[in-house]
Amino acid sequence: MKAYSKLTREELQTLVHELKKEYSRYQSMEMSLDMSRGKPCKEQLDLSMGLMDSLNSDADMCCEDGTDCRNYGVLGGIDEAKVLLSDMMENNPANIIIYGNSSLNVMYDSISRSMTHGVMGNTPWCRLDKVKWLCPVPGYDRHFGITEYFGIEMINVPMTPTGPDMDIVERLVREDESIKGIWCVPKYSNPQGYSYNDETVRRFARLRPAAKDFRIYWDNAYGIHHLYDKNQDYLIEILAECKRAGNPDLVYKFASTSKITFPGSGIAALATSSNNLDDIRNQMKHQTIGYDKVNQLRHVRFFGDIHGMVEHMRKHAEIIRPKFEIVEEIFSKNLGGLGIGGWTKPNGGYFISFETMEGCAKAVVDKCKKAGVKLTGAGATYPYGKDPKDSNIRVAPTYPPIDDLKTAAQLFTLCVKLVSAEKLLAERTGEAPEKAEAQA
Repeated sequence: MKAYSKLTREELQTLVHELKKEYSRYQSMEMSLDMSRGKPCKEQLDLSMGLMDSLNSDADMCCEDGTDCRNYGVLGGIDEAKVLLSDMMENNPANIIIYGNSSLNVMYDSISRSMTHGVMGNTPWCRLDKVKWLCPVPGYDRHFGITEYFGIEMINVPMTPTGPDMDIVERLVREDESIKGIWCVPKYSNPQGYSYNDETVRRFARLRPAAKDFRIYWDNAYGIHHLYDKNQDYLIEILAECKRAGNPDLVYKFASTSKITFPGSGIAALATSSNNLDDIRNQMKHQTIGYDKVNQLRHVRFFGDIHGMVEHMRKHAEIIRPKFEIVEEIFSKNLGGLGIGGWTKPNGGYFISFETMEGCAKAVVDKCKKAGVKLTGAGATYPYGKDPKDSNIRVAPTYPPIDDLKTAAQLFTLCVKLVSAEKLLAERTGEAPEKAEAQA
């Protein structure tokens, strides 16, 4: 079929009529499918059930240095866990703190600490007239939720296939002292699946922010979450690059095992400079005596080392790779050449980013919901939930079973077709889409 923009008014009317009949058929199926979050499926979670057997009542609960993991202490995490996570994050174990199960929690704490006590002796943000933050868009809604919760003004920065628009980033941080940070998902980004290229990472490391307490929040959530054995994205290690650039304190780097073992009981980590670590530990000692060392130990016993973790992630890829490929196949078959949408084809991570025609995303999500498929809300990938073009939709293929995913992808493409045809018909008739739809 030719591109929708080339169709006549009469052809669009016929098309809308046919698409509405097909949409009614899906509604009659009374489905209830959830594709709103990037969650591991049951089969992925089952891969980590051996974690439950790595420690039992007869197990030696002591670390190699003699620390009894059942007791108090070890504020920054046990050495074995530091080695495991540092290998995963490509950092020195001396530059890492091990936390509880959620890296998002660590990010929240980092901003909260900066608000109340400042960063390395600088003025607490709560005493400033204005605090601003850079947000590459589309991006991760939970990141934006943290900065919005603290009343921080968020500034959109366009994402490109090689990372955020660095011309904009460099200019803004150089000119505005009230800008205190930027959210980054540098590898297999949420939602587009883009990875920052070498130039982008090097430009980040060489930023010269006006604010001495500016920090890059480098959330490397998908660092080893590849879909393919050979076609994998590579990322320059940011802390080493910052040190080479004379900016050792510029970055907080976050990661966790949330989508490696169990999201509800993984382990999180922060890697940063020695100066930043001293500042953070000074707060932590008043917050906790230590995080769950038993859980840290069982992760170490389960994986053994980074090689065990890499093999484990290959098993994850075998489960979710077909799901990504199914979605891409259906999108290409049903929407290819129609000129009404585009989508990313990531080599890893958890999402596919879909761009509708301008002004169509909310309507597509709404129609999917009314037919029984729940998607991430349109606008969620932008600060304050406001997508200025109303065009971005985050697609999360990992959680549904294969057959459900096929049905959901077919319905999604149908809704894209219907909403797009209605919009174009309305433009041809000069009427609101709902009136044009009624006439069709």
